[in-house]
Amino acid sequence: MTQASLDDYAPAGHGQPVARRHIQELPDELISQIAAGEVVERPASVVRELVDNALDAGASQITVKLLAGGVRQILVEDDGCGIPLDELPLALRRHATSKIRSLDDLEHVNTMGFRGEALAAIASVSDASIASRTPDAPHAHRLDARSGEVSPAARAVGTSVEVRELFFSTPARRKFLKSDATELAHCLESVRRHALARPDVGFAVWHEGKLVEQLRAGTPAQRLQDVLGDEFVRTSRDVDLQIGPMRIHGRAGLPDAARSRADWQYCYVNGRYVRDKLIAHGVRSAYEDVLHGSRQPTYVLFIDIAPELVDVNVHPTKIEVRFRDSREVHQAVRKAVDAALAISRAGEAGQPAADAGPVVAAEPSASSSTESAHATLSATTAPNWPTPTSQQSPLPWAVRDSAPERRWAGWPEPGATAPASVDAFAGLNLPRVVAASGTDDDDSAHDALAPLQIQHPTASQAEGDWTRHVPAAEMDDGHEWPLGRAIAQIGGIYVLAENAKGLIIVDMHAAHERVVYERLKAQMTHERLESQPLLIPLTFAATPQEIATAETQHETLMTLGLDVGPIGPGKLAVRSLPLALKQADGVELARSVLAELAQLDASNVIQRAQHELLATMACHGAVRANRRLTLTEMNALLRDMEATERADQCNHGRPTWRQLTLKDLDALFLRGR
Repeated sequence: MTQASLDDYAPAGHGQPVARRHIQELPDELISQIAAGEVVERPASVVRELVDNALDAGASQITVKLLAGGVRQILVEDDGCGIPLDELPLALRRHATSKIRSLDDLEHVNTMGFRGEALAAIASVSDASIASRTPDAPHAHRLDARSGEVSPAARAVGTSVEVRELFFSTPARRKFLKSDATELAHCLESVRRHALARPDVGFAVWHEGKLVEQLRAGTPAQRLQDVLGDEFVRTSRDVDLQIGPMRIHGRAGLPDAARSRADWQYCYVNGRYVRDKLIAHGVRSAYEDVLHGSRQPTYVLFIDIAPELVDVNVHPTKIEVRFRDSREVHQAVRKAVDAALAISRAGEAGQPAADAGPVVAAEPSASSSTESAHATLSATTAPNWPTPTSQQSPLPWAVRDSAPERRWAGWPEPGATAPASVDAFAGLNLPRVVAASGTDDDDSAHDALAPLQIQHPTASQAEGDWTRHVPAAEMDDGHEWPLGRAIAQIGGIYVLAENAKGLIIVDMHAAHERVVYERLKAQMTHERLESQPLLIPLTFAATPQEIATAETQHETLMTLGLDVGPIGPGKLAVRSLPLALKQADGVELARSVLAELAQLDASNVIQRAQHELLATMACHGAVRANRRLTLTEMNALLRDMEATERADQCNHGRPTWRQLTLKDLDALFLRGR
């Protein structure tokens, strides 16, 4: 690049003396307009602030009336306590509020608003007025924001705030607004966010004289159904976890209900809607091995925490918060959602449910699901997995590596016949069955479909291994298993079973993969996370942020099995690695953990790496396509699915089973028409 071209990048006035400008105090109107740039982004921002004030006033019914998507007019009416006549002019003054009086009040905020700048900012970029009446006032009074004139008005007890011609005084801002339909959609979304947190308050939204949204006061369950619909309620689970002074409750959508966009993700801290990366990451980590691809989970979560443990005075719009112990909050959110998702629908699939969809299993209540799943798990004996040799790590982490000295003891070499101890169904305690000839590749299974084979167990099998999973007494008494009884295997891939509701179709590889994966995870949690000191420390050039994180989070790093510390100016040294990941790239692992700790004050990098290795093991250890199973083995797989957490999806987030009800089958054949 020539010097001439470099000069083109010089700032304006480069090399020329700049006249000094005097420091002076800005006029109040300009200050308010600057504040409006932070608080008022679009009509939905005005609706949010005015509804906040209405809720703080104790309103039980809030009505929002809009013209042109809120650009021409926004009118918010409530039946709250109202504003006294002598305080009405103060309502439009900057930093005037009834919510706080001292720093102690600010640190214990329990109201939606507290900054005292929203009304002043809104009035500076619009033509605004306030009409209000208190219970002891003979009539209402109206304050015009432009003139400051107060005049008598007619209205019931409560407050009405009218905002006309938004951004009329700042035309440049108005050009950035979208179409009326788009702005209306944002206003409706703002009202819905408030409505989810306050089911005891009724909301009504009018646009161009037509009622477009009405949410009557009711129960939290009814409000959830009104806002997000029956589908969300049917395909979500209850979340409820109490940890010390913090409670996390709400609903988390099942993996089957995941969406392509993150538009059904609502999180509230002490009743305030927030967008927080820490919470979002905690929720997403709970869905890590049950979501397919880039699908987005759906959830409505409420975090109730002591006000002094959270700072809400972070952003002018109050949509961001900062936690005193962010790591504890992150782990609590992850644990709460993970516990809700752990309960498999497979354990309740056979129970009757109303309005069950054609391919989605019936949704039980969270409490009954938990009790059933825990009862089944406690009654199931965990299989005995092959133990590693003393020279190897406690778990077979190195299955990806083909080097003989790094392979798990007992894992078959490529091309060798697997010993009985690591057979695909070794954990099911079943008789060994010789696999049918054919490829083990799942993708090519459909190219070599074998004819349907219905196989019946022999007498010895029925009296021996079968009874270890299905007690004979229960078989004789007509015991109904949630996933039913196997009746056939089709295409070497799918297991067909019959339950009380109809037909169950199981992807045997995906289902067995999840069973093996969860067993390996359970084994890992009981093993101590030990570290492996390195003979020669790994050094790398680090950024100032990485060095600061390594110093401040040293104890956290040690609990993860990582010993990372400064070794010189601008350099860090990795002195030990988790024993389970001793073959990993130490520098890359340390960088990933430090990056996540710096951003979220918590890290799941180690756990994710471990789970990825376990998932690979489970995929290799699961039964392959084209293997012919006996009815004994099919039923054993179904019983294990019923007792396994997260059995509805494989490790990659794909479904493991589907339900076709008798009603669905009748519809396929036009029965009753």
